[in-house]
Amino acid sequence: MQLAAGMARLGTETAFSVLARARALEAEGRDIIHLEIGEPDFDTPRNIIQAGVAALQGGYTHYTPAAGIPPLREAIAEYIAGTRGIAVGPENVVVVPGGKPIIFFSIMALVQAGDEVIMPNPSFPIYESMVDFVGARPVFVPLIEEKGFGFDLDVFAASLSDKTRLVILNSPSNPTGGVLHQDQIAAIARLLADWPRVMVLSDEIYSRMLYVGQHHSIASEPGMLERTIILDGFSKTYAMTGWRLGYGVMPEALAKAVTQLQINATSCVNAATQMAGIEALRGPQTDVDHMVEAFLGRRDRIVAGLNAIPGIRCVLPEGAFYAFPNISDLGIGEQTLADGLLQEAGVAVLPGTAFGSHGKGYLRLSYANSVANIDRALERIAAHVGRLERA
Repeated sequence: MQLAAGMARLGTETAFSVLARARALEAEGRDIIHLEIGEPDFDTPRNIIQAGVAALQGGYTHYTPAAGIPPLREAIAEYIAGTRGIAVGPENVVVVPGGKPIIFFSIMALVQAGDEVIMPNPSFPIYESMVDFVGARPVFVPLIEEKGFGFDLDVFAASLSDKTRLVILNSPSNPTGGVLHQDQIAAIARLLADWPRVMVLSDEIYSRMLYVGQHHSIASEPGMLERTIILDGFSKTYAMTGWRLGYGVMPEALAKAVTQLQINATSCVNAATQMAGIEALRGPQTDVDHMVEAFLGRRDRIVAGLNAIPGIRCVLPEGAFYAFPNISDLGIGEQTLADGLLQEAGVAVLPGTAFGSHGKGYLRLSYANSVANIDRALERIAAHVGRLERA
């Protein structure tokens, strides 16, 4: 069998391969602490589960409109309009199975071979994977540790060219937990004013997981609403990773094109899951608030613990649920350290280079785990590093 040439350009998400390795070790009887997977360890709130069950029992077991059922699209438009301060309606919304299809469909609809796409580095690996897949060129803007993993705006400005078709933003960020503040977002929007054909894919999947200040979307900046695709969803905010429910909010003409891609790819999203999504947005939000509060405490715990280990330093993330410690002073490569932590210490983490070349010298740790497990992991990491220094 001969695969299409484009398959050689398609990347992966290392978190799932490390998870598989960790599960294999567990099957052998090993005790593994999971800090590799970006998944809340909380259950989906009970009211959302009940809404999904009621929908199944009520006959929501058939096809739905490709862009999503109207009540959910209305609820999403209402939520986005209220939280971002922008004028959008259900005609701007496309509901998809998880967040990734919005990355996939947006790039497929807007980008072709020879184009350039500006994106942060390190960043979620599927951005680069999809740009490579369509034959375009990713152009990286390094995230700077000293800036709280914010953009270097001079590098961003220098990266814009006549070939730029799309800019990808992600705030709060995976893998760094960094946040683009309003002044940075406004500066990016001002720079883009001179490049009217450039669209923006703003990945805001962690927008509710913010520990400092308010979330700001570039779609709220003057002139940017008609040039922005907002990616958001339910997986992180409502601990609904297995439900596979996400959405994009975008100009109506693009929404029609993305819907056409969805028709060709997935037809539609599970009907009962969409009904659960309505309850998630319009029901009580106390579970979300409690989850974010718990993540805040875990963040402080893991960052303090990492900074207490000689040779490791870690910036305090302002959002999401990831720590991105700098391990370069240890004198050992990030992949070697990640492998050793899994195989020898029983702690599953990801090398920073799983998120791009500018992740060299870093690890990514998800603190979507209990305080007890975080403390155990920190003890194991400190012991493993100590053994390396004595070797």
